[in-house]
Amino acid sequence: MKLECTRFGTIQVEKGKIITMPGGMPGFPGMKRFVILDRKETRPFYWYQCVDSSDLAFAIMNPRLFKPDYSVDLKSTIREMSWEADSKNDLALYVVVNASGDVPEKITANLVGPLVINTKKCEAVQVIVQNSPYSHRHPIFGEG
Repeated sequence: MKLECTRFGTIQVEKGKIITMPGGMPGFPGMKRFVILDRKETRPFYWYQCVDSSDLAFAIMNPRLFKPDYSVDLKSTIREMSWEADSKNDLALYVVVNASGDVPEKITANLVGPLVINTKKCEAVQVIVQNSPYSHRHPIFGEG
């Protein structure tokens, strides 16, 4: 299918690559279908492009690239999403990245609200980690 994006123009998206968020993206009512765009020029960042709204896209990345010891207990999420039978190898973990202008040192990641994607089922959920030792504005280039 063709998708018109504000940021990337017209892109071709395979229907089988569309990720559904049954509960939607918190703070964005009705936004339930997304696709991950891997743009060579923005790696290690990916784009979590909304299929339901062409102007909504989130920069995301693998948190272990800048925080190797990052760990989140996903047992309750797996149970709530009915992913029990799925292997943990089918789960991909990303964090939403926030860029503040053109200053790389000010780029932060939300470690409190990771995005968990079941790559086998093409389903996702943004988990809100309660009593987290992490920050929602963790600097990706070090602690300040």
